[in-house]
Amino acid sequence: MANQFHYIIPLPPPETQDIFAAYQATRQFYREVQSRTDLQQHCDWYYTIAERHRQELEQMRNELNILSWFRRARS
Repeated sequence: MANQFHYIIPLPPPETQDIFAAYQATRQFYREVQSRTDLQQHCDWYYTIAERHRQELEQMRNELNILSWFRRARS
């Protein structure tokens, strides 16, 4: 059945298929590189934010806790 239409829609020449295959492989490569770059940037951002939060937590632990005075006064 597929061979019936080769007169209506000619098959592309073989070199065109090679060009499209090379283009597709190149495009997939660049997408992979971009996704890995995006992941690395996200991980760097996450580790930076996590370190900042650890520092803020340590700073909050060293601050004077006024609310604990009120809780002790009620007991």
